[in-house]
Amino acid sequence: MLVRWALWVLLIMGVLLSGGWATLALWYQFPGRIVGRCLSALAWALFVFSLLIIGTVHRSGVAFGVYALAFIALLSWWRTIMPSNHRDWADDVARSLAGEVEGKLVTLYNVRNFRWRSKDDYDIHWETRRYDLARLISADLILSSWGMPGIVHALLSFGFDHGSHLVFSVEVRRRRNQAFSSIGGFFKHFERTIVAADERDLIRVRTNVRMENDHLFRLRMSKSAMRALLLAYMHEANELAATPAYYNTVTSNCVTIVYDMAKEIDPGLAYDYRLLLTAYLPSYLYEVGALDRRYPLSELIARGDITARARATGPDDDFSRAIRTPLAP
Repeated sequence: MLVRWALWVLLIMGVLLSGGWATLALWYQFPGRIVGRCLSALAWALFVFSLLIIGTVHRSGVAFGVYALAFIALLSWWRTIMPSNHRDWADDVARSLAGEVEGKLVTLYNVRNFRWRSKDDYDIHWETRRYDLARLISADLILSSWGMPGIVHALLSFGFDHGSHLVFSVEVRRRRNQAFSSIGGFFKHFERTIVAADERDLIRVRTNVRMENDHLFRLRMSKSAMRALLLAYMHEANELAATPAYYNTVTSNCVTIVYDMAKEIDPGLAYDYRLLLTAYLPSYLYEVGALDRRYPLSELIARGDITARARATGPDDDFSRAIRTPLAP
């Protein structure tokens, strides 16, 4: 009797969880305007609620069978929703990064170099750039806090011996006038893109325009690992340009994608919950030896806060030099 009751509870919980997921899936993906999305999500929720009442009150397996068939049909529809590279994109993600390598020379197409005055006022510049991997000397992690507890955005910046820096970021590819939603990131609401840009663009827009708080950490990596990671970004960008993919808030975000690339370089790199709760990423990197352990982590965090230095820069200042003076150890 107890086992039967437990199975019944599990069945109801399964319907509630899957029904809730399907309601949100309809809200985010049902075609048409917001009215149609609201009606479809509401209709599904009422359908699930009605079947739960019938199934629970009458202990009817038929009601749950009907639900199972309906849910399978909804999953079939869900599988037809495919990512695309051809939409009316927001200006800052309008072009897809692509690249090619010949020996030590890397050519990158559609490198972003915007001049930002506000969120809505900016100059659009996309460039083709060439980099000599033999001149690559540093890799810095930038963590940008945008207001969600426990979560930050991660960017990786590569430095060259002539003083230039190139920063990469895994981003949601928003459509024009589309707002970011963490929940929407679970429901095929955004495609995924990789942006390569000047630090004065990609970092400064976060600190000086969006008013986010940023930290910079110098990574302890061999030059061969740096080169491999930069090329991994390029190859991932090429794959996305050829075969679009969705962003997922948990499984395909700004950190998990980088972790997957880093794991190709170091297969022994352990997975950790701090790859999801990214605000705690510095402690993970410190433990695995990716940060300079001659200094306490608290000191690296304090000295790595570049927010004030970034906000003190003007649009024509040497932004990369300014945020690294003084440089976190």
